[in-house]
Amino acid sequence: VDFEDSIKNEFSNRREHSPSLPYISVELEEQIKPPFKLKDVICEATKECCISSPRNLGRFCFELFPVLKWLPRYKVREYLLGDLMSGIIVGIVTIPQAIAYSLLASQDPIYGLYTNFFCCIIYFFMASSRHNCVGTFGVLCLMVGESVNKQLKAAGFTEEDTRFNLTMTDGTVCGRGCYAIMVATSLTFMAGIYQILMGLFHLGFISMYLSEPLLSGFVTGSSLTIITSQMKYLLGLKIPRRDGVGSLILTWIDIFQDLQHTNICDILTSIVAIAVLVPVKSINDLYKTKMKVPIPIELFVIVVATLVSYYFNFNDKYASSICGMIPTGFKPPRTPEWSLIPHIAIDAIPIAIIGFAMTVSLAEIFAKKHGYTVSTNQEMIAIGMCNLIPSFFYSFASCAALAKTMLKEST
Repeated sequence: VDFEDSIKNEFSNRREHSPSLPYISVELEEQIKPPFKLKDVICEATKECCISSPRNLGRFCFELFPVLKWLPRYKVREYLLGDLMSGIIVGIVTIPQAIAYSLLASQDPIYGLYTNFFCCIIYFFMASSRHNCVGTFGVLCLMVGESVNKQLKAAGFTEEDTRFNLTMTDGTVCGRGCYAIMVATSLTFMAGIYQILMGLFHLGFISMYLSEPLLSGFVTGSSLTIITSQMKYLLGLKIPRRDGVGSLILTWIDIFQDLQHTNICDILTSIVAIAVLVPVKSINDLYKTKMKVPIPIELFVIVVATLVSYYFNFNDKYASSICGMIPTGFKPPRTPEWSLIPHIAIDAIPIAIIGFAMTVSLAEIFAKKHGYTVSTNQEMIAIGMCNLIPSFFYSFASCAALAKTMLKEST
């Protein structure tokens, strides 16, 4: 008590004789917080972004094209040989995959090759990930194929009648294959627009809410759907493609009902191919640390099967299914069919979401593993451009593919 009284007395004396000391009274004035105006905030942010200066222009170019940052620091002697080998190996694996995935998307095989070619070039310039490998992906191809088949039915095309044609808005007469790629390119164009907008509005944080169990479950379910859709090709059956709710069960019902029409040549070819592919791929995985280059068994099977089918004339003798002639070169660019946009705009939304989810997830996984960072917003813009620009060159939806990315990273 005596100590408290002494402190109070000292405080009073200092306050009376020394008003400049810290022991002073402060009067607080009430201030009214100005109202928050979203319009002013947006205008101010836009103004800062649009100020024209060499510094802002340089920063914009470096953000839009990350290749400008890392390419000058690229160690040619250390990295070039390994990168060339990795590119050759991934390219060898991509060729048969592109042909097979084109069937999932209800497209001719050449369009799968176009897709992988164009999107890889664009992703090289615009991506912040060093390990992602973009191209055709089974899940996206399946989603594209469902939308394409829905529009084919709406337009009056059937699998039995191949003589039916439509006249497009530019006067072009389109058959089933032509109309299918028109639908796919329009769908891809819209998916690219959605992904670019998500990147511009900085919605990369959405990937945080896409949990690993969610993505794993989706990919597993899609894998079962892909296997089901491929069974008719393995058995050589000609059954209609089912879409919508219950399509998985209905497809298996159609398979068992038509099982007596199985093509013996097709099923034997499938069994031999699987018997070769599975063990060799297991060997590649088992000895990947000891093997400098994995065995390109997919390309080997494609080449051998093609030669055997051609020289023994499987198509004429045993009615075996073949891809047919694959044209060479590139077609001139063409704009998407604008009249189809209202019909496929909704279907493009899940394609855009799944595409960016796979791309961003793989980019973050491998960036964390190798000790660097990626920009999720830039990844969305990059994969959006990989869909937007190739849609003018007869390509369909693409994203980062897990198998090719792991192969690229391991080599």
